[in-house]
Amino acid sequence: GSPNESGEVNASKKARRMAETGNGAVAHTHEIDEDLHSRQLAVYGRDSMRKMASSCVLVSGLRGLGVEIAKNVILAGVRAVSLHDSGVVEMKDLSSQFYFTDKDVGENRAAACAARLQELNPAVKVSVVESNLDDPEFLGQFNTVVVTDCALGTAKRLDEYCHKNKIAFIRADTRGLFASVFCDFGQGFVVSDVDGEEPQVGIVSSISNSNPALVTCVEEERLEFQDGDLVSFTEVAGMTELNDGRQMRVKNVKAYSFELDGDTSGFGKYTSSGLVQRVKEPKTINFKPLAEAISDPGDFLLCDFAKLDRPALLHVAFLALDEFQQTKGHLPRPGMTEDAEDFVKVAENIAQSMSDGNTKQDLDTKLLRKFAMISTGDLSPMNTFIGGIVGQEVLKACSGKFHPIVQFFYFDSIESLAEDATFEDVQPCGSRYDGQTVVFGRKFQQTLEKLNLFVVGAGALGCEFLKLLAMMGISSSKSGKLTITDDDTIEKSNLSRQFLFRQSDIGRSKSEVAGAAAKAMNNELNITTLQNRVCPETEDVFNDSFWDELDLVINALDNVKARLYVDMRCVYFAKPLLESGTLGPKCNTQVVIPSLTENYGASRDPPEKQAPMCTIHSFPHNIDHCLAWARSEFEGHVEKCPAEVNTFLEDPAQYAENARKSADGQTKEQLEQVVEALQKSKCSTFSDCISWARKQFDDYFYNRVAQLVYTFPEDSKTTTGSPFWSPPKRFPTPIKFDGTDPTHMMFVKSAAVLRAQVYQIELPQWCFDDDQLMQAAVAIETPDFVPRSGVKIETDPNSTNKYASSGDDASHVEELLGVLDPLSKELPSKFRLTPIVFEKDDDTNFHMDLITSLANLRARNYSIQEVDKLQAKLIAGRIIPAIATATAVATGLVCLELYKVLQSVKVESYRNTFGNLSLPLFAMAEPIPPKVFEYKDMKWSLWDRWIIEGNMTTQELLNWFEERGLTAYSISCGVALIYNNLFPKHKERLDKKMYDLVTTIGKLELPSYRKHFDLVVACEDDEGEDLDIPLVSIKFA
Repeated sequence: GSPNESGEVNASKKARRMAETGNGAVAHTHEIDEDLHSRQLAVYGRDSMRKMASSCVLVSGLRGLGVEIAKNVILAGVRAVSLHDSGVVEMKDLSSQFYFTDKDVGENRAAACAARLQELNPAVKVSVVESNLDDPEFLGQFNTVVVTDCALGTAKRLDEYCHKNKIAFIRADTRGLFASVFCDFGQGFVVSDVDGEEPQVGIVSSISNSNPALVTCVEEERLEFQDGDLVSFTEVAGMTELNDGRQMRVKNVKAYSFELDGDTSGFGKYTSSGLVQRVKEPKTINFKPLAEAISDPGDFLLCDFAKLDRPALLHVAFLALDEFQQTKGHLPRPGMTEDAEDFVKVAENIAQSMSDGNTKQDLDTKLLRKFAMISTGDLSPMNTFIGGIVGQEVLKACSGKFHPIVQFFYFDSIESLAEDATFEDVQPCGSRYDGQTVVFGRKFQQTLEKLNLFVVGAGALGCEFLKLLAMMGISSSKSGKLTITDDDTIEKSNLSRQFLFRQSDIGRSKSEVAGAAAKAMNNELNITTLQNRVCPETEDVFNDSFWDELDLVINALDNVKARLYVDMRCVYFAKPLLESGTLGPKCNTQVVIPSLTENYGASRDPPEKQAPMCTIHSFPHNIDHCLAWARSEFEGHVEKCPAEVNTFLEDPAQYAENARKSADGQTKEQLEQVVEALQKSKCSTFSDCISWARKQFDDYFYNRVAQLVYTFPEDSKTTTGSPFWSPPKRFPTPIKFDGTDPTHMMFVKSAAVLRAQVYQIELPQWCFDDDQLMQAAVAIETPDFVPRSGVKIETDPNSTNKYASSGDDASHVEELLGVLDPLSKELPSKFRLTPIVFEKDDDTNFHMDLITSLANLRARNYSIQEVDKLQAKLIAGRIIPAIATATAVATGLVCLELYKVLQSVKVESYRNTFGNLSLPLFAMAEPIPPKVFEYKDMKWSLWDRWIIEGNMTTQELLNWFEERGLTAYSISCGVALIYNNLFPKHKERLDKKMYDLVTTIGKLELPSYRKHFDLVVACEDDEGEDLDIPLVSIKFA
């Protein structure tokens, strides 16, 4: 190579050595684009992302699996990805390589997809390399080497070099519905964080002077420590020896206490406070090279407990496949029994040689034949799933974050193939779908092409699904139809994982851009893109005929409410639903099949625990409380209060009338805010805004805290005589304004700028000059604090009423309206304020500056650890951690289930999966069947709806139930009660038609396209017991 190239090689070797010695973060200090990677930073943290950003990765083999791995690694933001493949594009590669088109046939595979891969992330250097992989000088420049479609002999040689030179090596392959992954990260590989979970912090309430010492914690949340964990202490009063950073092991862990493996009898006596935190210990792993690991594989990573013996069988099968290919020069041909028999013999010989000669390993020859018959298969769902897993392993190798696979992982989804296709049906025919038809057959391919499918959501999951559906050829005939809808537009932070979007698409409709990108991957895709949210308000768009025509629904949503609604519609119209979700490195998938499984809404997560109101307002004890308060104050001042002022200004008379009607504590507080905004604190110049911000500072961080301490001094006692300021409460200290403190000035500047925006005041040039701003802030004189007696401060954690009510609220309201009346007449008629809606992802809008400074100053009041702006953004912005790899794993698994839905397999063949890429863990289980009700000779579940033809009278409907041994005593439609046998007047309704009753009494407005209405009927059986029966639909037309 030229001097430049070898210089680069040496620089990378040096970079890698620095990374190994723990200086990876400085080896190549890449500035991380926090707006782009915020969701990913929430998973990895800055240090791990910096290590990734200084890593060079080689991906060899650029068919379907290779491109998936490269895509995930490039999106994550490594330093460079080099692509290597000596083969050329063939038509069958298009069955899963989404960056090839038919125009690329005959081109080098790596060269054909490099430009498109580069577009995913301009910050990563993507290049094509043509060197011989066996050249050590060439391999030496990489931190991680990934090979796919690589013969075992070659893989052993490459791995031997990598193992010796501390280069991580990964070999992965998918063959039809089978997959294999092998990892070797060398000797002494250090994992800095094995699970990615935030270490728990407990609030100490007592520590004994003994051996072992007993530590008790506040009963706020259960301790999740395990016996043998290391912990460290801070802020302990009395027994201060524990604050020196020493780490101690714990034992006998209970819900709220544990013992320390150490003697504290000589320490000072514990008096109060203290925090205890679990210390995360790094783990060192010694990997074996491939040549050694093959004959001694150790424990396999299991994913399906219904297949405990499967990994050992697949270990043999993949070795046999390699030997077969080396001997014959090709893989076993599709549907060819003769090749399958030869393959089984090879496998039996390998199994014999691997056992000690005496124990004969019983091989499942039926499965091995299937393995051989479909081994030329190249399926997008398999490549997406395995590509997500391998992508994550690459990032583990680069960063040391999360536990790697040690060392083999085998996977199969043979249940996706319900019945073998005929020999003729699986023969390749030069089509782009050959990789799929050699597994499932051409007839099945035609079924896929005719599907009418609905994808709800075009975010991260939606983008992956569209790619998968395009590769699988779903809805790609004239009679097929794919509909995708999403009402959202593209933001910069989407680009790090929603891989169909580019920088130039920011602001455009997600569904439109994603749809066009999928169509570019497969021009035959028959796709319709909509921008409607799926909800009760859009039932005219997604009407009965829309739902009736669907074959299948795929959810790609990011919130539970929308998922529950789609689930409810799928149950109503009896449509299969494929559900999935991700959270950081975790993902889950669920199959919802009419009459076979329970629905999505059948099981719910418990609601998240909310901090009590008084904790947020007066007694915070962690940064989350401070940020929740900051967000609430932000919204109050810049969004809710200006909106309230505008409501008043729109129609002062109506506003006053409404206020007099309610006249409670909430109304009084809202009126006080309006008076404050239009009179006491009305701003006309930017100087007014600075003055307001400066006074707010004193109010928040000095006066309120000083009043709290005056009301409850440090030695206060509760009614039971125990100390008032005992953990988890923290005793606060007021803060005096200091213009030289950056956080103080951050608050004043951001509060003043946002106040000016609310009042539509033009910002002067000097407001961006920190010195001038500081002088202006310091010059403002504020009144000294004077404590008040008799101030009521809420201390009851069970109180939920934010607004203190008093007996004379009505007179206060009247008084405030008296102040407002002349104000509304004095102001110009067009005068309005500008409410500002919180936007976390714009770094220039001062929103996060205000929230961060509010939270950190409050944290300073209570001696709580402060956070940087990114951490504040993640917590206050309620950012859901997200990475591309988990999305790939979830969507790949969902599409393997999709194959099953179209073959109507039995319930035991389906799988719901929970995955956690950080551990790594995959737990697969059969779906739970729905609850079935039985009565006489009838059976039903929530999937059933009783449809009754004809516009009956009430009496005829009651008779219909009577004939089935049921007594219907109450009929309702929506919220309206149509009939109940307890009300004598309802007898008049017995001879009236149901349609007339639901449209008059029920005030039901039926759209023109709907020919039925639904009734909820309450019934008793013949023993007078209540019985849950299905929804009743009356077809009146």
